[in-house]
Amino acid sequence: MQATKKMEFWVGLMVLMALLAGLFMALSVSNFGKLAGMQDGDTYAVTAHFSDIGGLKPRSKVTMGGVVVGRVASIVLDGQTFKAVVTLDVDRRFAQIPADSSASILTAGLLGDQYIGLEPGGDDANLVAGSRIEHTQPAMVLEKMIGQFLVKLTESNSNKQ
Repeated sequence: MQATKKMEFWVGLMVLMALLAGLFMALSVSNFGKLAGMQDGDTYAVTAHFSDIGGLKPRSKVTMGGVVVGRVASIVLDGQTFKAVVTLDVDRRFAQIPADSSASILTAGLLGDQYIGLEPGGDDANLVAGSRIEHTQPAMVLEKMIGQFLVKLTESNSNKQ
């Protein structure tokens, strides 16, 4: 009787440790908060205006040269220009990003998540809190591209007849 109680205790302890390890890994992979290496307050906010953000979401990564330099903080619609205003939280470790850098919405793989890629400019001044990235490239939406291709295909077929 005593041996089964010890066995149940150890099995329960192992299950609890496995659950905690799974939770830790899930939070680490999702780049959630401090586990991702970005502390609260260690970022500065910059904005970029896009005509089309596709499937970009808050918490999407912001990369430069393939390195994650920040996260998308928020996305709102500008009521006057009807463009999406994307606020980026850039890690302060990357404070040397030129002010004339450009931002593009990219897709990880063919149907993967969308994220923002920054391309450095050549300006001596750097992005600071409150800066606006002027040069932006909207998302390439796969459905729009296929629709344009089909329209051109039908136009070329109707011209041949």
